[in-house]
Amino acid sequence: MTEDRTPPLEPRRGVQRRRPRPTAGLNARPRTPDQARPVGGRPDAAAPVRAPEAAASPTLDPGDEEPSALPEEGGHVVRPWDVESAGSAEDRPRRRRRTVAELLADVPEDAVIVTRRLTKRYGEFTAVDSLDLTIRKGEVFGLLGPNGAGKTTTVLMLLGLTEPTRGVVRVVGLDPTREPLAIKRQVGYLPDNVGFYGGLTGRENLRYTARLNGIPRGQADTRIDELLHEVRLEDAANKRADTYSRGMRQRLGIADALVKSPSVLILDEPTIAIDPAGVEELLGLLRRLVDEHELTVLLSSHLLGQVQSLCDRVGFYSQGKLVAAGTLDELMGDADTAVELEVGVEGAPATIDSVAMAVPGVTGVRPHDRLDHLRIVSASHDVAAPLATALAMANVPIVHLRRRGTDLLELYRRFVPEGIDGRR
Repeated sequence: MTEDRTPPLEPRRGVQRRRPRPTAGLNARPRTPDQARPVGGRPDAAAPVRAPEAAASPTLDPGDEEPSALPEEGGHVVRPWDVESAGSAEDRPRRRRRTVAELLADVPEDAVIVTRRLTKRYGEFTAVDSLDLTIRKGEVFGLLGPNGAGKTTTVLMLLGLTEPTRGVVRVVGLDPTREPLAIKRQVGYLPDNVGFYGGLTGRENLRYTARLNGIPRGQADTRIDELLHEVRLEDAANKRADTYSRGMRQRLGIADALVKSPSVLILDEPTIAIDPAGVEELLGLLRRLVDEHELTVLLSSHLLGQVQSLCDRVGFYSQGKLVAAGTLDELMGDADTAVELEVGVEGAPATIDSVAMAVPGVTGVRPHDRLDHLRIVSASHDVAAPLATALAMANVPIVHLRRRGTDLLELYRRFVPEGIDGRR
């Protein structure tokens, strides 16, 4: 008996069949992080991340509006470089195309976080503008800038949570655009407002993170006990997370970021909205963890004092650009070639003037701009020692002597213009 089948309908000419909608599986459309994340936003939930668009790891300088990938050469995506001069197309000089390998040629072997010409645009708005940054293994780097300067956008690109418009980024040797889940397994992240499941206890929240990262239950419980002890939450471990104070949630957030034993810790405004006592406690915890676990840390903040006490190097962010980076000594030298000393003595401040002007290297003395009892001594080099000796020999007792520009506040004022805000 022949099988009775309905013959397939013949498609009309010029009309293509609509492809069937993909079902769950490898071909399913991945959810975005916001869709995959519970209310409150758990930072370490290993949820699917939006797949990168075609031709990841753009390498073009900022400025070209619609870069398009050319055929790959030697395994690296090549993109045309920007044309940066005004005038007609014939008059514009063109730059040679560069591969990813060429942009990363100067990266040291111990580099953990690297960006080259990293740029993020939202339409006409540039949130991050051609960022070049290198952070080495075991280093604590502070990223400083006003609210909205582009710090959070930079962090999101490092984590693979948003795609760069162009440029190159590597974290622990991985491309966050292509391998966001691999990045999340090796990088601990503490956002400015960490979210937890309020109906679960602190311990249960940490177990959930451990399960998402594939850590066996027995190993996870041992690790969680250690972390709860380190962040001083042993007594509150079995209390619901929605009963925790802001400082307790931040400490639980650090434990949550460390559950998977990461080699890199990224902290985005970790002490915001915490009282001074809580800030000091949290910074002490971070110092101890860095020393004990040999972590590489990127700390994004606009609070200068905490960064100065914790970081090996700092970078200043302004209007989406990294305008300066280095140690305090390096930045102090870059900021101003001249040296300025604040000087205060017993008695009339004017007694400083003639004594200071007789010291070799001193170029001027003027009143302090805010404090009437101090003088500002300008010099071509550091004359603190000879000036102190000269004042002592003149029987003028010193009550205050400080070199200006030796703290982050003054360096911040030099590098970051006032009134800059409005960028993410």
